[in-house]
Amino acid sequence: MQARGLIMSERRVTGLSTAVIADLVAELGPIWQARRNGELLDRPRRRAVGVGAKYKLVFVDRLLATLVHLRHGVTHDVLACWFQVDRSTITRAVGEIRPLLADRGCRIEGGLRLRALADVITYLGATGQTALMDATEIRVRRPSAHRGGRSRFISGKSRINAMKALVVTDQRGRPLFCGEVRAGSVADITQARDAGLVDLLAPSRSCRGSVCRRRPGRSRGLGES
Repeated sequence: MQARGLIMSERRVTGLSTAVIADLVAELGPIWQARRNGELLDRPRRRAVGVGAKYKLVFVDRLLATLVHLRHGVTHDVLACWFQVDRSTITRAVGEIRPLLADRGCRIEGGLRLRALADVITYLGATGQTALMDATEIRVRRPSAHRGGRSRFISGKSRINAMKALVVTDQRGRPLFCGEVRAGSVADITQARDAGLVDLLAPSRSCRGSVCRRRPGRSRGLGES
């Protein structure tokens, strides 16, 4: 597919090398297929699994579409044009691949994987590193008129329709954690509380080192500095 070739040929599109993408396909592809087969077996069926219409978007394209969406906030409509499928196919693909990436976690030095926010806080405390936290917004299409909850997606900061995710990075900007996506109207501190960040940091507030401090004009720092 033309879109696949263009995305794979330019690292800036996904931020990942061809080798890393190949590793993701080899690692997550079988997991995705097993989950898909499990869903099919749970349904009342008259035909065997694998019989019938084939996917218009194979796993590698689903992965690439999700990576582009996460890195640049590209809308599902645009991705649908790139991959020559319906928008609903992209929406379904992103919904399937995001949990796989989240379960995989973030691999850091030494092969250690940080799969949850608690793992990140423990790692920062053990190594004495500082990290930065922010609620990253991605612009989304405005819900149709007369639809309930239409104003939920309006961000109080940017005044646009957006979804936001709690992101924690190290001092070099490398992601350590990306949390659940919430509607743009949710306050950053509310998102941090709901993710359990406040509770995770609470036992460390009495420590000698500063575990969580705010610097003027900068994002909140995590870890002893």
